[in-house]
Amino acid sequence: MNKLSATIVSAIALTMAMPILAQDMEDTITVTSSIFDHHGTVPEENSAYGANTSIDLNWSNLPAGTQSLALICDDPKVVEIGMMETPFVHWVVYNIPASASGIPGGLSSEAEPSASGLAGMINGNNGLGRPGYFGPRPPANGQLHQYDFRIYALDADLDLDAGLGKYQLLEAIEGHVLGTGLLMGHYERKE
Repeated sequence: MNKLSATIVSAIALTMAMPILAQDMEDTITVTSSIFDHHGTVPEENSAYGANTSIDLNWSNLPAGTQSLALICDDPKVVEIGMMETPFVHWVVYNIPASASGIPGGLSSEAEPSASGLAGMINGNNGLGRPGYFGPRPPANGQLHQYDFRIYALDADLDLDAGLGKYQLLEAIEGHVLGTGLLMGHYERKE
């Protein structure tokens, strides 16, 4: 490998590693839902097999200096079992005001949903390339899938444009993450 190729490979590796840094922070924000506990089961209604209704989320213990929040929900199990090369993205939300203590269930899938106290919030693009929530929809293959609802507290109001997916959002918030929190749910399709 020549020097230029090695430099390019190093730059790509560094760029790919950057978003992972925020993912690897110790979780200090408490994230809950009224419909399942941490490590609990996501209800059928909130799956894409059911009504595909987005779950409610609440959070507390935000770090001092939090100016806005973001959310990413994905399924890392698809990588572990060899279904996909990267986690499937179920929900991306950003420009959440720091004053918000949660997101209501049943949120519209519009790019700019209307919800009390959440002015400016954006539904980013999920793994289907569409805005809004896409609930669990694993195949009936005997595998229990994992859904990580991760909240990011940011030190700035980044006022990001609509249409960002997970990796674009992670790139935009890198260097601005003050803290994270996780609510993990599980779902298995049984027929």
